[in-house]
Amino acid sequence: MNILMIDTSGPACGAAIMREGCIVYEAQLTNKQTHSQRIMPMVDSALTMSDMRIEDIDVFGAVVGPGSFTGVRIGVSTVKALAHAAGKPCVSVNALEALAANICTFDGIVCPILDARAKQVYGAIFKDGKRILEDEALKLTLFLDQVEQMGEHALFLGDGVNVFEKAIEERLGEKAHFAPVQHRSLRAGSACALAAAKLEAGEVPDDYRTLLPLYLRAPQAERERAARQAKEGGANG
Repeated sequence: MNILMIDTSGPACGAAIMREGCIVYEAQLTNKQTHSQRIMPMVDSALTMSDMRIEDIDVFGAVVGPGSFTGVRIGVSTVKALAHAAGKPCVSVNALEALAANICTFDGIVCPILDARAKQVYGAIFKDGKRILEDEALKLTLFLDQVEQMGEHALFLGDGVNVFEKAIEERLGEKAHFAPVQHRSLRAGSACALAAAKLEAGEVPDDYRTLLPLYLRAPQAERERAARQAKEGGANG
C-alpha cells in the first residue's frame, strides 16, 4: 500500500510517502510562505524524488487537527482534491496522536500540546502508546491540573512547548520533561505510519466527500460573532 500524507495543521508544512510499509520520503518546512503556497510543490517533490506518480498512490492522508483553523482547512481541502482527481480514498490522522507517536519510550505520561492562543492549549495525554485523556481545548493551567493529578513524570512536546515551557516547569518542577527539538514537532512520517496502522487494523478509509477537519472549538470569527450577538442581545433586552 502506498500512502501520501500531508500536514498543514501547525507552523510546519510537511509531506511524506510510505511505500509498501517503508517511509521513502519525508520533508518538513517552516518559513514565511503560507501553507497554501508550499504544499503542492512539496507534494510534487515527494512524488518526483520517490520516482512515483499520483496514480501510484493508494490512499491520500491528511492531519485533520486540532490545530490552526486555516492550516487544517488547507490540508484537508488539498487531500480531498487529490483523492477526487485520482479516484482514491482518504485517511485522517489526529494531530495530537501523531505528535505522541514521535515518542517511543518514556517512563511516565506523554503530553502533546499545541498553542491554541489566549493562554490555551489543545492537549491530550498518552501512556505506553495508549490514550488516557481525550483531546481538549482549555487553559494551560486547567490542562496542567489534569497532568498533575496523574502523579507521574510528564513529557511535553508540540509547538505549545515553545510558548509555555517556563510555565510548565514552574508548575510541575522536576516532573516536567521536554522532548528534544528534533522530536518536538509533528512529523508527516509519524502521521503516515499512524495512517498505515489504522488501515491495517481494518479501519475503512474515508471517501473524499466525508473527510472533515477536526475542530475542538469554533473558529475565532464565529466566537467573535457570537460574542457580538450576545452583547447586542443584552443591550436590546
